[in-house]
Parts: sequence; structure tokens; C-alpha cells
Amino acid sequence: MACRLPLSPSVLLLLLHACLLGFGFVAHGEANRSAPRLTPIDLDLYHSSTHLMDEIKSLVHRHPDKLSMNNIRSGNRGYRAELAIVTYCRNIRESNDKSKFRILLSFGQHGRELITSEVALRILSILTEEQFLPNVDSVSLNSFLDKLIIKVVPMENVNGRRLVEAGDLCERRNGRGVDLNRNWSVDWGKKEKDYDPYEENPGTGPFSEPESQIMRKLATSFNPHIWVNVHSGMEALFMPYDHKNTTPLGLPSTQMTLLLKELNVLHCQKRCMIGSGGGSVGYLAHGTATDYMYDVVRVPMAFTFEIYGDGAASPRDCFKMFNPTDVRTYNRVLSDWSAAFFTIFKHGPRYLDKIHMKDSRPSSFESIDEYLNGYLMDRSSRYGKKMEVLDFGMQEIRTYFRLFLLSFVLLMFMFCSRISKSKFSRPVVPSMPV
Repeated sequence: MACRLPLSPSVLLLLLHACLLGFGFVAHGEANRSAPRLTPIDLDLYHSSTHLMDEIKSLVHRHPDKLSMNNIRSGNRGYRAELAIVTYCRNIRESNDKSKFRILLSFGQHGRELITSEVALRILSILTEEQFLPNVDSVSLNSFLDKLIIKVVPMENVNGRRLVEAGDLCERRNGRGVDLNRNWSVDWGKKEKDYDPYEENPGTGPFSEPESQIMRKLATSFNPHIWVNVHSGMEALFMPYDHKNTTPLGLPSTQMTLLLKELNVLHCQKRCMIGSGGGSVGYLAHGTATDYMYDVVRVPMAFTFEIYGDGAASPRDCFKMFNPTDVRTYNRVLSDWSAAFFTIFKHGPRYLDKIHMKDSRPSSFESIDEYLNGYLMDRSSRYGKKMEVLDFGMQEIRTYFRLFLLSFVLLMFMFCSRISKSKFSRPVVPSMPV
């Protein structure tokens, strides 16, 4: 018969603690096995932000007859941003020729969407004939490029991109946590029921962010005929509007739809969703760049392209969700979408010719908000040094300005009323003695 050893209470407690620890290790191991593996940035496929911009600078240096590059800086409240803007013109001395057809392209507005800036580099490489589109001869290419001026912003959100490269692979906002595609003034600040303050922070007011200020200045001065804001996360070809479930009325909307349908057949193999951003994507977005370009800058054809998305990826695996991770898909995305942009370069003017718009420039009449948004940007002092605008927010400034106007109107009303009373209360004096 086996001998049974008595167990003291302290021994029982130790055994129980060991069992709980063992259970914890097993549960932790099971959790690790079930947790999705997060895909890192593949630096064999993708350029770092610094390397990509260096490649573009080298392109500009090698082709000064076709390309020029400007760096624009802006900042407020201790936050600074710098954007590179590359201008293509077959004869760069004609880059200010307003008779040419003007196209403005923006890439990398959200930091995690690395593939978009890779497409920008590919487009510039083809424009300088260092790379080539299949089945397109250079004579045919140059025949329609002669008529164009193309401005490319290869990486709109440089500060956000650096956060992604530092390990925050899901970051879409800029360097101080604002979504640049919610920071424009059309329907700014409205929040839907599914509003995510982390993902969609619109900032303290329209154009509170230096990046948005730079892009607004660029758009209003360049006055493009076509605008494309390039993103990833799905495959889609969007037109206005993002903030409501409808498209614009009339011929411009028809022509935009026809162009998008042509792109979908030629380059997206009919996979891409077409329509308004607000009506197609499943949620409304307020304060977007494309709605501003169409409604305020009055760009005749304004688009948002979504060039890639892995719907099977875990929502936490952001690099895989927003960027191709294998060589074959990476090359396909670059080839298909760079070709799509050259279709726009070739056929965009033809579609626009059918839009009878008297004037594509912004109206000379601006609301108070638009005036303040334009005025409260970085100014230069007489010495050329950048000055930061007032430290308090845009919202407060607008409020004070409105109060000032209201007070002024009330004072004028009181003054006029007083004059009127004094006029009619004066005694009537006959002109001749009775």
C-alpha cells in the first residue's frame, strides 16, 4: 500500500501558484499562435522616404530640360512640414504657359500607403524616358505630352511616412495626428456615427495643417484642369462627392464617369469600383481634398484613385492591407496604374473639351471662412523670414471675427436709429412769421 505524505498549507499554495503560472504560459502561447503576424516593410521592394526623394532629385538633375523641383515649407504652433513639387513640361521654359493643359497629382497623403509614392516615381521615370510603357512608342507619347504641364507631389505626408518607417505601420495621419484628407474646408468637421477620432482627426479647423495649406496654395495658383488624389486600401476610381451620397449634376459628371469607365476597362480589368466616394465606399468623408478641388478651386475633373487593397489582410496588418507584399503584385500595380495615368494624359483633354465651362477659376467672391483660411497662413516679413500666425486656433479667430462684424452691425443700427429719432423729434419752425 502506498504511503501518502501529508501536505502543509504552504506547500498547497505553492503548487496552486505553479499550476496557475503554467496555465498562464499555455494561454499566452495559444494567444501568440492565434495573433496575426504583422508584415514589416520590405525594403527590397520599397524605397525608404529618403531614398525615394533622392531618386526623384536625381531624375530632376539628369533631365533639367523636362523636370524642375521646388520645396515649399510651412508651419505653425511649433509644427513644420516641407513638400517637394515636381513639374514636368516637355520644354521646361514653357512651364508657366497657361494655354497648356494642366494636371495636378498628389501621392502619399496617408503615411501608411507607401505604394502610391512608388507609382509617382514610376510615372516620373516614364516621363523622362528612363522607363517605358509596353506597346507605346516614344513618338506617340511625346505627341500628347507636348500639350501638358504636370505637377506631381510624390509624398504629401512626409512626417507621417517617417512615423510609419519608425514602426507605426498603421499611421495615416500627419506628424501631429491630423488626417490631411479631413482638413479641407468643404463640410469640414462633421462627424458621422462611425467617426473614429484616431483615424479621422480633422484638426482644429480647416487648413490648420501646413501640408494642407501648401496644397491649397499650389492648387489655386496652378489652377489645374484635372486633379487626382492617389490612395490605397481598395481598388476604386472615385469622383466627387465624398461628403454626400451623390455625384455632381450635368455634363462634367457625365464626362468624368466616361473617363473612369475607360480606365476601368483598360487598366483595372473592370475590378475597380466607380462612382462618388460618399456613395460607393460605404461611409461619408467630410473635409476632403477632392471635394474642395471640385467645389472651391473648381477643377473641372477631380478624382480620388484607390490603387491597391488586400481585403483578406487582418485590420492590424496595415502594411499588407495597403501595399502589395510580393514582387509580382508590386510590379503589376506599378505597371497598371502608371499606364492608367498616361491614358489620362492622352485622353483627358478630349473629355474636357466637351465640358462647356465659362471659367474654371475660383470665384472672386469668398466667404468669411475662405478669406480667413487664405489669410491665416504663413506670411513673410519684410526681411523674408517666415512668421508664425497667431497661436490660438482658427476656430477662435473666426468666432472673434464674426463677433466683431455683429457688433459693428449693431452699433451702426443704433447710430442710424438715434439719428432718425433726433431728426423727427426736432420742433417744426415755420419758414415765415405768422
